[in-house]
Amino acid sequence: MDIKDNIVSLEKYRGKVSLVVNVASHCGYTDNHYKSLVRLQELLEDTKKFNVLAFPCNQFGKQEPGSNAEIFNFANEKYDVIFPMFAKVNVKGPNALDAWRYLNDKSGVEPDWNFWKYLVNHEGKLVKGWGPWMDPDKLFNIILQTIKKANTADSNSTDGKKSRADGEL
Repeated sequence: MDIKDNIVSLEKYRGKVSLVVNVASHCGYTDNHYKSLVRLQELLEDTKKFNVLAFPCNQFGKQEPGSNAEIFNFANEKYDVIFPMFAKVNVKGPNALDAWRYLNDKSGVEPDWNFWKYLVNHEGKLVKGWGPWMDPDKLFNIILQTIKKANTADSNSTDGKKSRADGEL
């Protein structure tokens, strides 16, 4: 479900590189991370192969207490967010969204704070994860390398079809 309560399948993002992030409006990392995430989306938008996927979460310090509408308004008014935002979710524990359970399982680490970031390749496979201490701007090169691999894979594809194998998001 996206932040406007529309049903959205993550399958929509297959074929693209995604930086999956749990976001919060009232965290010490909020300002820097939102600005950096918007900048990454802007810098890589022309590739047509990249998305930041933001998942609000209130599990850490109760720093995302608002409704989806309040979160959306905050992100757009303060940061002019241009990337997809999803409905508030749990990112760890038994009630975690399936996509986050997959990322936690594949990385071997559950988020322990806001702004945990996972880079997912065009096939839905985890590339790497980082905690909130990693500035998203510093991820530009690894994201660009992952996009280049996606472009190479697309140009080498003989039938243009992508299959979904086990262990993919």
